[in-house]
Amino acid sequence: MREGDKHEPQMVAMAWAVHAFTASGIVLGFLALIAIFDNDKTAVFMWLGLALFVDGIDGTLARKIKVSEVTPQLDGTTLDNVIDYFNYVAVPAMMIYWFGLVPQGWETIAAATIMAVSCYTFANTSIKTSDYYFSGFPALWNAVVLYFHILQTSQWTNLIVLAVFVVLTFIPLKYVHPFRVKDWRGVTVPMTVLWAATTLRLVLVPLDTSADQKTSWIIFWLWVLSSVYFAALSIWRSFRPEPPGERG
Repeated sequence: MREGDKHEPQMVAMAWAVHAFTASGIVLGFLALIAIFDNDKTAVFMWLGLALFVDGIDGTLARKIKVSEVTPQLDGTTLDNVIDYFNYVAVPAMMIYWFGLVPQGWETIAAATIMAVSCYTFANTSIKTSDYYFSGFPALWNAVVLYFHILQTSQWTNLIVLAVFVVLTFIPLKYVHPFRVKDWRGVTVPMTVLWAATTLRLVLVPLDTSADQKTSWIIFWLWVLSSVYFAALSIWRSFRPEPPGERG
């Protein structure tokens, strides 16, 4: 009898359902890719947002159902990494190239660079600390491109920011995981909800909307506040003493 056969059929079915839920993220990423070719930025961010939601909760479901024990023949971590690379790296790289988010002549170089550098991120076995922060920029290029879109930054600013994050990939500063990090979790989870809600509202505002028709400035500054919170928590964790037992 194989290891997975000792579990109840209901548990096995639930485990496979979680894997299918995780795999749905690649479908959402593919729909985002199609939206790029349709020149529909709003649709791109909506599909990527849904993919981010799936990625945010599938790990919790997997641990609750113990999918690694129930379906040992399928490595959920590998599945998750394949999907994350596509959604967090490949799709944003195509956005940089397709929408000309960097100066002319730099589109291919910028897109190819973040795809190459992100290979290191996904192969780095020390990417997560013992207290579940990311060590080094965790290839969240979808979020970087999102900020370009909302803030409407210039092409040269975008190129400089991309270069900075490429370098930060190899520097072991800490970046907060919004669901797994225990530090300030009681604040982090509500801030995550606030960030998601305000981001959704800002993404839905058409770029050609006149100033007096744009969304309330309160929404924008709440979005900024939540963004600053995550940056501050990451900086604080990067420079405080490491918790006992983390080294090595």
